[in-house]
Amino acid sequence: MPTWIEQQLTSATFLWTLQRRDGATIGFTTHDRDLHIDGLTYRSAPGMLPSAIERSDGFDADNVELSGALTSNAIDEAGLLAGRWDGASLRLELANWENPTGPRIFLTRGELGSVETSDGAFTVTLRGPTSVLDAPLSIDTTPDCRAALGDRKCWVDLAQHRRFVRVISATSATVTIDWAAPEGNLAFGSLRWFEGANSGLESRILASTGATLSLDEPPAFVVEPDVLVEVTSGCDKRFATCAARFANTINFRGEPHLPGNDLLTRYAA
Repeated sequence: MPTWIEQQLTSATFLWTLQRRDGATIGFTTHDRDLHIDGLTYRSAPGMLPSAIERSDGFDADNVELSGALTSNAIDEAGLLAGRWDGASLRLELANWENPTGPRIFLTRGELGSVETSDGAFTVTLRGPTSVLDAPLSIDTTPDCRAALGDRKCWVDLAQHRRFVRVISATSATVTIDWAAPEGNLAFGSLRWFEGANSGLESRILASTGATLSLDEPPAFVVEPDVLVEVTSGCDKRFATCAARFANTINFRGEPHLPGNDLLTRYAA
């Protein structure tokens, strides 16, 4: 334990280090002035406070809620609701504001979970590393593929199925691009915004007809014309699609030929 924490008059301050999935990193401190530590500026945010932190030395998930006022230009209500911070990693430490580069006390880390906003303030739940232990240990048999296109179970090289295009127009959840994809190839794929107000966000594509894409929901912010986006092909997880479009049946993670429950109710021919 650092000696500064044992003094009668402490100089402790919380340090929040937030890193989004796109790599953007920001820092906050509950001190009344900014602190510069290891090349990162921790902006003064006295209103950002954690709840009581519950930690254990077993496999129970750490439990902590973070709350604060939406006063930073980096974190606003629109960005939170749009999902810009979904899955961001957070590290919470206790530091000595008189010597911020000195020894610090690690408190907790994890990923941002569900976010709630109300009256200019936000509350977010932190999912600790042990939360992955809540996942089921066994898998269910399914006729469709259980892998996600391009992951370590699928092994399809997505670099061959991605393309940068420009948005011509957007109306609600319908987007028109300057490239006509093969019929249905982009269905269940993704559209990643690289320019404009939606930059850094990703939209799911439900269907595609030529150059017209139908998204699962309208973009979070207004879409400017001619913005750059990246579209990635999708997969409906059927065995026939895996064979015809991706030639990847060797990695198909389903049981398309396994008889179902209806086999028990069949009559003899």
